[in-house]
Parts: sequence; structure tokens; C-alpha cells
Amino acid sequence: MNQEPTKIVLPHSGYRKLIVYRKSDVIYQGTVIFCRRFLPAHGDRTVDQMTQAARSCKQNIAEGSAAAGTSLETQLKLTNVVRATLDELLEDYLDYLKSHGAAEWPMDDEKKTSARGFAKTHADWEEWKPLFDTRPAETICNLMIVLIQQTRYLLDRMLKWQEDDFKKHGGVRERMHAARTEARAEAWDKGIYSMLDLAADSTDLARRVEEIERTVRRMAAGIARRKGW
Repeated sequence: MNQEPTKIVLPHSGYRKLIVYRKSDVIYQGTVIFCRRFLPAHGDRTVDQMTQAARSCKQNIAEGSAAAGTSLETQLKLTNVVRATLDELLEDYLDYLKSHGAAEWPMDDEKKTSARGFAKTHADWEEWKPLFDTRPAETICNLMIVLIQQTRYLLDRMLKWQEDDFKKHGGVRERMHAARTEARAEAWDKGIYSMLDLAADSTDLARRVEEIERTVRRMAAGIARRKGW
């Protein structure tokens, strides 16, 4: 059975179709509107911190997807950055609730249940925009908390898949080495076949086979000596 040749550049990109990216876009767009509606336009560093954190999430997902073709390690690192940045953004929304005498909806709250159901089935900004345009700050904070928590769950699953992918394919250096090894093996196979195919008759063919076998034995002996076997 022919083994599929090692690919140096792996399939990558297509991040816009990922639910985790689409949700991260909702987080960014929603954060921009939240800051515009409920935080001071000037003199509050929180606005810049929150919008930059939200933007970083979707941008790093995009960058990680692009990097995956040649560096699964870079993709893993960037996905971890997204995970940490979401934690930071979550704290900002929780802090806003606390500082304004409000609280996160409890798990058994009907509003929480409804928000979780909506977040599971809606991943595009156009579906969320009417809520961010009209709902009060406490509601938007809690909606964002639910959305961030679900996105973190998806990121955890993505990280697990990326770790498994890295174990399977290795880094680009490992894939380049494997590809070169396969190319040398293929060249050897073609050389052997050509040598045998040039035989003038069955006697010449047998002689050529013996010559190849002697060469292989010498190579094997050299490898054994080098490895101390």
C-alpha cells in the first residue's frame, strides 16, 4: 500500500467558517457598542483595554489559522493567547456589574437559561446586534458573560484538537526532514529499478541483484558500526 507523502505545508485558513471565530467577532462588535453606550468616551482606559482585548481574540484566531500551514506550534500559542484574553475580558464585564451594584445571573435563572440557548444557536453578529443596540447595561454584560463562557469552551476543544494535530504532524522542521527522507527513498527505489531494468538477460539480471545486495549489506554494516550495534 502506498503511503501518502508527507506534506510540508498543511491545510490551513478557512477561519471565517469556524463557530469560535464567528462568536469572537460577536464579542468584539458587542464590546465596541457596549463601551460606546455605557463607558466614558474620554479619560477611561477601560474602553481601550476592553476593545483591544476583544479585537485580539478574533485577530489571533485568524492569525493562528493562517500560521497553521507551516507552524502548528504558533497556532497553539495564539489559541492560548485568545483563551487568556477572553479571561481578561470576562473580568472586565464582571467588574462592571460589581461596580454598578448588579450581579451575574445565577445558573438557574430563567434569563441565564434563555441567554445560553440563544448563544448556542446564534453565532453571527447580525443576529446579536439588535440586543446590543437596545438592552440595558446589566443585560448586555450578562449576555457577554454567557457568550465568552461558551467561546472559551469551544477554544478548549480547539486546543485539544490542535495538540493532537501537533503530535500527529510535528513541526515544520520534522515534516521537512520526513519529506526529504521520503524523496531520497523514492530516488533510491527508482535507481534500483533502472539498474535492474537495464539487464541484458537473466544472467545479467542475477548479477545486478547480487551487486545491489552487496551494496545494501555494506550500508547496513556501516549503520550498525555507527550506532554501536
